[in-house]
Amino acid sequence: MKILIDTCSFLWFIEDNPKLSSVAKSLIEDEDNEIFLSIISVWEIAIKTSIGKLSITDTLSEFIKTQLKVNDIKLLNISLEDTYLVSSLPFHHKDPFDRLIISQAITGKLPIISYDSIFDSYSVSRLW
Repeated sequence: MKILIDTCSFLWFIEDNPKLSSVAKSLIEDEDNEIFLSIISVWEIAIKTSIGKLSITDTLSEFIKTQLKVNDIKLLNISLEDTYLVSSLPFHHKDPFDRLIISQAITGKLPIISYDSIFDSYSVSRLW
């Protein structure tokens, strides 16, 4: 199964943080699943590191390259359709990063691994 992972879940997974549900962890670790991280998550991580809300041990480029390779996670680019859809999404969720991730899940017909129950307000399948 192809699955999109949100930023928090990605970070919790690589940190082995107990906030990540056992179901989410199993889905990510299941070799039969193809896990995708949105390029928007990389941008979010870049912003959080630059303002001091997130600390990583390497350059952003090396951090992302290493984590994607080690964890067999693929990067999902943003399409024009993804950005167009954001403009018509209801404002249940105001976070611009998550709104684009939701849009990518809808256009790509991908379930999302996320703890954020507000995702349930959209026509996406949230796995947790």
